Amino acid sequence: MTCREAERLVIPFIHYELDDDTAARFLEHIDHCPDCREELEIYYTVEEGIKQLDEEDMTINDIKGAMEEDIRATRQRLYSVRLLNIIRYAADTLIAMGVTVMLILQFRLWWQNGI
Repeated sequence: MTCREAERLVIPFIHYELDDDTAARFLEHIDHCPDCREELEIYYTVEEGIKQLDEEDMTINDIKGAMEEDIRATRQRLYSVRLLNIIRYAADTLIAMGVTVMLILQFRLWWQNGI
């Protein structure tokens, strides 16, 4: 992912609008690009600041900590999705193998019985 692509994804990332593959590529990019990470921090600070000003409670929360928590939560969600996909693929493979073995055994029984 280029910096230009990452910069276009900052706002969609903040608003939770990225699909899993794009979010994973975006997070990988900001891990290795300090300029894009700084861009994310700036936009996140502005978005959170506006959100906090709209609320009646005027306490200033840890915006950088909130951003890091969002990044951590996104990573956790992506990990969970990846793990569930692996489990699903393994189950599908085992089911296909089981059906294949069952068909082979059934054909063998039919062949032995002359059907």
